[in-house]
Amino acid sequence: MKNVDSNSHVRGESIYLDDISLIEGTLYACVYDSPIAHGKLKNLDTTEAEKSAGVIKIITAKDLIGENQIGGVIPDEPLFADAEVHFQGMPIALVLAETEEQARTAAKRITAEIEPLEIVTDPRVAFAKNNLIVPPKHFKLGDAESAFSKCEYVYEGRADVNGQEHLYIETQGAYCVPTEQDGMRVFSSTQGPTAVQRCVSRVTALPMNLVEVDVTRLGGGFGGKEDQANAWAAMCAVGTQLTKRPVKYALHRMEDMRMTGKRHPYSADYRIGLSKDLKIVAYEVVFYQNAGASADLSPPVLERTLFHCTNSYFVPNVNATAYSCRTNLPPNTAFRGFGGPQGMFVIESAIAHAAEKLNVPASEIQRANLIADGDEFPYGQIAESEAATSWTQAHEKFDFARLQKEADEFNKQNKFVKKGVAIQPVCFGISFTKTPMNQARSLVHVYTDGSVAVSTGAVEMGQGVNTKIAQVASKIFSLPIERIRVHSTNTLRIANTSPTAASAAADLNGHATQIACETILQRLKEVAAPLVEASSADDVSIENGFVFRGGEPTDLDWLVLVNEAHFNRVSLSEHAHYATPGIHFDWSVAKGHPFAYHVYGTAAVGATVDCLRGIYTVDYVKTCHDFGSSMNKSVDYGQIEGGIVQGIGWMTLEEIVYDERGRLRSNALSTYKIPDIYSAPKTIDILPLQTSRENSAIFNSKAVGEPPLMYGIGAYFAIRNAVLSFNAENSPAFDAPFTPEKVLLNLYSEKVKQMKARR
Repeated sequence: MKNVDSNSHVRGESIYLDDISLIEGTLYACVYDSPIAHGKLKNLDTTEAEKSAGVIKIITAKDLIGENQIGGVIPDEPLFADAEVHFQGMPIALVLAETEEQARTAAKRITAEIEPLEIVTDPRVAFAKNNLIVPPKHFKLGDAESAFSKCEYVYEGRADVNGQEHLYIETQGAYCVPTEQDGMRVFSSTQGPTAVQRCVSRVTALPMNLVEVDVTRLGGGFGGKEDQANAWAAMCAVGTQLTKRPVKYALHRMEDMRMTGKRHPYSADYRIGLSKDLKIVAYEVVFYQNAGASADLSPPVLERTLFHCTNSYFVPNVNATAYSCRTNLPPNTAFRGFGGPQGMFVIESAIAHAAEKLNVPASEIQRANLIADGDEFPYGQIAESEAATSWTQAHEKFDFARLQKEADEFNKQNKFVKKGVAIQPVCFGISFTKTPMNQARSLVHVYTDGSVAVSTGAVEMGQGVNTKIAQVASKIFSLPIERIRVHSTNTLRIANTSPTAASAAADLNGHATQIACETILQRLKEVAAPLVEASSADDVSIENGFVFRGGEPTDLDWLVLVNEAHFNRVSLSEHAHYATPGIHFDWSVAKGHPFAYHVYGTAAVGATVDCLRGIYTVDYVKTCHDFGSSMNKSVDYGQIEGGIVQGIGWMTLEEIVYDERGRLRSNALSTYKIPDIYSAPKTIDILPLQTSRENSAIFNSKAVGEPPLMYGIGAYFAIRNAVLSFNAENSPAFDAPFTPEKVLLNLYSEKVKQMKARR
């Protein structure tokens, strides 16, 4: 089955924020944002802007009726700067005008007097100044300190990984329309409709029942619209509240890149200890997270870094500490993987470091330490592992030894072009690690014409969640998918939603839909039983639009049955609730069972490096991936392929650059490079993991949103191995992304030093 949106997407009929028909009298908004990264706001002059053509109002912090606060996890983020500015791009004022061009012209005429303060962009500097968002988080398993003294080999080093721009096709934006009784309807490009609803309620001082948030779909999110959509919706809402007119704001690309946060950059120190047989005995790591100027989602992102700090490996002695460091950059936020990839990169760097020193392939250490059933993760959960299974099935299918041999033979025959191969196992936990967020609701209506409407808290953003929810209803009712319609995500239909994030939307909302549909189905069976002379409802089933009795078809069809139920005043609607069972976590001891299940996988990644120019290609990603019994292979394969390429981009091309003044230099697509079709792997082979193990996912179909991104880490190490095959005397620092510039420097840096020394 195809994605239910395929036809409307291709025909250009799908509705996004910018496609919503505007009401007469709509105003357009534009932000005046801070030109410097840190300073005291001494004076704001809006005189010239107020005189500009079409300007209706200019809003600042003093105009708010509610709180000047949009911080979700921690209340440390003002909607508009008041006494200080904390990053370049921080909103100071909002211009409302009759046209978009008028709003933007007026915003350029605002000036501010700002007294400069010290600017910090490095998380290690922030840590040294004790500028922390929250107290440090810590995981401990065994006794790492004493275990190191018993290790045969101990290595320590540093690993740095940069952020990543979300670069969703649809930028941030919102459209707010006034409704009766001083209420408002907010159309928002958000992954978290309830988060927007709470935020708007806070800044307007309106109760949540007067704030309706509606989301049809997003043109991409990747985590960047989980919390960061709140600000733009709040600004439009404030504008509507103060003018009583509709207000729209859709950011231009460079505005979006300048004013919004990215994937968190991390710097880390590690120490790894191994036994003589290459078992990892002890692992110690300290993470310095670059949170930006305010908390946003940095604390939970930091936590998930810890949850994934040992990736697919069992390490009996772990000491992991993480610091969330406040800097003068835009607040960094959720991004596909939510901190997990950063944690994984560090342990993979530590393993590569050890392998290089011991002159063994990293894959030997990786394979020797894969987590097994019954092993304990550092956070206390006991593994039900497919790590070794995925490794074995990938090896049997793709023959890792052959891939390495082919690369070695190629390298012997070619002086200035080298190949590298890396194996990348992945283990990723599925659930929100804040337990109360693991709940969802679904509202299902069966209409008297036999059609079915479903509303859930899941937001469709290109990942196919609406398709999977429609499939749930289709399967339970045994109806063609054409008779199912999944409607927009709306906070009046479905309240108190969790964001569509953590790869959990299909599981949570799919289970809720399943419960709702099964409840209605049971009522229909009870209605049908006497009509077909069945002994009980248990003897009745519905298949392909007809009622069966004892497995035999009858003449009673779906439409007649539905109308018979309605005639007898039987409810054809159900609002169901689902909460993931069995999960819990106690941060007072940093132990628990936070994940419903884990997704495992193993990939072989090959790359070719042009050693004269430093450019490279990713030749293949061959993976055995654990996605259970897929509900929709075309959707799942698309997610896996997209995740792989996005992960490769993060690890190789996508370099975010801020200067010492906190100014974003990679602020456009001319200076920030993402993978295009020529950068994607020439081959992506996806082998579904074969397993009989049951899991708690909807219909045993595991999440596919985030885990595949981590295969991109393998591309970094494949390129690194190719560089080492050209220049074995140089050991490149573990510093991602591995851009062509860095590759070129690492190909020749040590040789240049030697040439200078000989002179």
